[in-house]
Amino acid sequence: MYKDILVHIPTERPMRAVIDGSISLAASLNAHVDAVAVGYVASTAAYVMEGGAAVAAVFEMERERAVERAEAALAVFGSEARNADISCTCHPLGAIPADAAGSLGEMARLHDLSIVLQPDPEQVTFDNDVPREILFQAGGPVLFLPYTFRGSFKAKRIGICWDGSRVAARALRDAATFLARAEEIAIIAINEPDTAAGISANNLARHLARRGLSPRTISLSAARADIQPSILSLAADENLDVLVMGGYGHSRLQERFLGGVTRAMLEAMTIPTLMSH
Repeated sequence: MYKDILVHIPTERPMRAVIDGSISLAASLNAHVDAVAVGYVASTAAYVMEGGAAVAAVFEMERERAVERAEAALAVFGSEARNADISCTCHPLGAIPADAAGSLGEMARLHDLSIVLQPDPEQVTFDNDVPREILFQAGGPVLFLPYTFRGSFKAKRIGICWDGSRVAARALRDAATFLARAEEIAIIAINEPDTAAGISANNLARHLARRGLSPRTISLSAARADIQPSILSLAADENLDVLVMGGYGHSRLQERFLGGVTRAMLEAMTIPTLMSH
């Protein structure tokens, strides 16, 4: 059960989607929410501290202004959380982007679920990088809300994107709270090979049935470039509320690289998507 939820509140992007989604979800689960917002200090400011006390004072002034921006964003969230009568704590941070990403990743490890906003490729902001960092660093489920999301979060109709991989299995387990409360579950198997009998969608359906669930299986064939649009098209046809899928990617030389389908989903998602890496 998700009883302790972390929510990233953006300071440089509209926050309505994460406010609506996280508060309504927390209310339905009677969960506590830790809301964190980051006011970003320019990376170049971190290097001027070697210039002496006067320059260090300028950096501290910049950090304080950054914290004020974070506090302003959290004030909006805090007001609506109180109106919804949910338990919440607000955490304003002022930091350079690299330090902020590390701090949020560490916080996410001690929460049952992290909620973030879908990155917006049309905006150049560090708020776009934080969700990806949390996905890589959390060690647990991350719920991405589309920036077009409005209203109350619901997870009555769930689609499980299944390819038998480790990350897909991790996402499946991490979505247990949603699956147990769902009214309908669809297992979406795309390009399932005949050799995958042991980890087939049908075997997954039998596994979930032993947990008291009643999933159905949908098999699709698609070229690699068409996998993500095929999933979203199916989600629309089936009127799904949430997708569950593995968050593919790897780290190299301190950089984070998302897999093709994962990257495409984050760029064009139309419904909330729970990912685990």
